[in-house]
Amino acid sequence: MSTTNPEATVKRDRTHYLYIAVIIAVVLGAVVGLVFPDFAVGLKWIGTTFVALIKMMIQPVIFCTLVIGVGSVRSAASVGKVGGLALAYFLTMSTVALAIGMVVGNLLDPGKGLNLSDEVAGVGKEQAAEGAGSTTEFITGIVPDSLLSSLTSGEVLQTLLVALLVGFALQAMGRAGEPILIGIGHLQRLVFRVLAMIMWAAPVGAFAAIAAVVGETGVDALKSLATIMIAFYITCAVFVFGILGLILKLVTGVNILRLFKYHGREFLLIVSTSSSESALPRLIAKMNHAGVEKTTVGVVVPTGYSFNLDGTAIYLTMASIFIADALDKPLSIGEQISLLLFMIIASKGAAGVTGAGLATLAGGLSSHRPELLDGVGLIVGIDRFMSEARAVTNFAGNSVATLLIGQWTGTIDHAQLERVLSGEDRFDEATMVDDHDTTPPPASPAEELTSAGR
Repeated sequence: MSTTNPEATVKRDRTHYLYIAVIIAVVLGAVVGLVFPDFAVGLKWIGTTFVALIKMMIQPVIFCTLVIGVGSVRSAASVGKVGGLALAYFLTMSTVALAIGMVVGNLLDPGKGLNLSDEVAGVGKEQAAEGAGSTTEFITGIVPDSLLSSLTSGEVLQTLLVALLVGFALQAMGRAGEPILIGIGHLQRLVFRVLAMIMWAAPVGAFAAIAAVVGETGVDALKSLATIMIAFYITCAVFVFGILGLILKLVTGVNILRLFKYHGREFLLIVSTSSSESALPRLIAKMNHAGVEKTTVGVVVPTGYSFNLDGTAIYLTMASIFIADALDKPLSIGEQISLLLFMIIASKGAAGVTGAGLATLAGGLSSHRPELLDGVGLIVGIDRFMSEARAVTNFAGNSVATLLIGQWTGTIDHAQLERVLSGEDRFDEATMVDDHDTTPPPASPAEELTSAGR
């Protein structure tokens, strides 16, 4: 025991210093952005490059995790059960988030009395070009150009489709597919090792990203829009701690504050990069470590990043009402529901992409109420800060969803979960590779006899 504890302590200490450095970098970035705004704006490319490095690893992580999770299960029905429950839950919670955003937006009416300049109005048209897209284009876009292009396209849904197909194919191969599963398991370890190396650049990326956004917006740009921004943060907090926290406690008995403490470093990473996608690989690895079976994690987490957009739903609702009120062209309840349901479908995998919420908002307004498009420019100045709350809320929703689906499908080890949340079994932060149950389960004697009979 004495020989292993010091080694583990050294590993924890190193990563502990890394995330302390991230916090310091965020503070310094804000200061530099205020004092030297022109210089700070010039640093934007550094933050963008850091996020790009992380996003580079997202599709390989999802592919490996989902193939191993699906391919290791002998019954395709169990995967279908997890996926069906997940989609039903995501649809329900997105509807709840929409309703909450609508109620708060209609009660506050924060956009009344504002005036638009021609310069601000022009921004909306630029954003709409990025957010446009029909439902048909969304569906056809799920199919990649080739099997391998699904790992390089940048489209999460394409990776999900191919990973599911490969996973089910390995199921059908039986024991003959196990060497491939083992190989993909080694590839997964390699991907996580590379990602762990990239994470040591997090302080530099966080400093540049925060400095650039503060340099661009300044303090004055935030004051006039403080009402909508604060209201959005409060609404997200009520949704996360009031609704998600209550459901998690009732279903699993887990206190949401304990879960969030376990994910503390992921939340810090999201805030510093304004992208929930930057924490996706860590969420997959840490939920595996927390006792949720690989199949459940492999299906729920990647799917949730495309469909479980609670924070985005609240944002789109409140922002639409805000813009309509600011232009003195209020939306009826029916128009709000129609517009926002369209936006949720059209948002695709926007949960992890910085600024995608703004493009989705502009595209939805352009297709439903073009006369409101000019109002998108109103919230451009604070969208970066609202993006952080969106990303945090989306991440929180997906972490809670993983435990809930695990509970409903009986694929969660409560003893392991308690050890993890209590700090007895710590996640391997040094390598970000979870050594808890990492290899595909060997076939049982009954399965071997069945395979031989084939």
